[in-house]
Amino acid sequence: MRRRPLGASGLAVSRLALGTMTWGRDTDADDAADQLKAFVDAGGNLVDTADVYADGKSEQVIGSLVGAVVPRSELVIATKAGLCPGRDRRRDCSRGHLLGSLDTSLRRLGTDYVDLWQLHAHDPATPLEETLAALDHAVSSGRVRYVGVSNFSGWQIARAATWQAAGVTYGRTPIVSCQMEYSLVQRGVEREAAPACRAAGVGILAWSPLGRGVLTGKYRHGTPADSRGASPHFERFVGPYLDERGAGIVEAVATAADGLGASPLAVALAWARDRPGVTAPVVGARTAGQLLGSLQSDELTLPAEICKALDDVSAIEMGYPERQT
Repeated sequence: MRRRPLGASGLAVSRLALGTMTWGRDTDADDAADQLKAFVDAGGNLVDTADVYADGKSEQVIGSLVGAVVPRSELVIATKAGLCPGRDRRRDCSRGHLLGSLDTSLRRLGTDYVDLWQLHAHDPATPLEETLAALDHAVSSGRVRYVGVSNFSGWQIARAATWQAAGVTYGRTPIVSCQMEYSLVQRGVEREAAPACRAAGVGILAWSPLGRGVLTGKYRHGTPADSRGASPHFERFVGPYLDERGAGIVEAVATAADGLGASPLAVALAWARDRPGVTAPVVGARTAGQLLGSLQSDELTLPAEICKALDDVSAIEMGYPERQT
């Protein structure tokens, strides 16, 4: 698997990242071990998790596998902090909460540093300068190597990246990544977030590049019993893309796949992987067998005419002020 620099940094990451949101819940430790080994054997190195995934069990599973299955030196471990599900304050990017969450993540992961630490979401209740200072402290203390954000709007990305870049000579740490939902059925980032990332040298990590599983084609004739759409944890997560627009995009992906002799999954991933500004799509799976299908997409490059056709069928409205003529 080929590698790319993460944003304008010197950190080289695989152009597919392994997502672990289901690890410790729908994916047990044995399946997780098989996935991690298959991913690394294919040349992958970027593993993405978060302190809230499966209530912390995702990080714990990764920690149990590092060293036992794959050497720590072969992995770029990325985790996130700042979300507080089930609490009155659902986002907390205060200095105290972030640094406490980082210490907890390190204990779960069984490592003394993470390669990439990301703010899971913007917290309007905390001054951004306080939040960014916590990122700087984490780096200067040696517990974090690089920092990023996730689910930020365009102006939030621009403000955070500009503030950090302006103070690099004073010890501030550049923002190198932004993790955003991005797929053929969700292209909203193209209005402002993606242009802001490209202008600031911030690499996009595209989460749910398969449209929450819809772009694999598995829902074309109903909801399979073993799918995320049938899972009590993810039913509402998948549902928004099971609409008429989504169905039309899925059929276009399936047609392209037939013509290329590839799977719809590979077509959807290749499209997301090669969008301007994208460093890596984040792919998740419940089993190693499912993951292998995603890894095989690394060999596929879409012809220009196929890309244009998919762009056209999935196009979103780009009005004022995003597009001015």
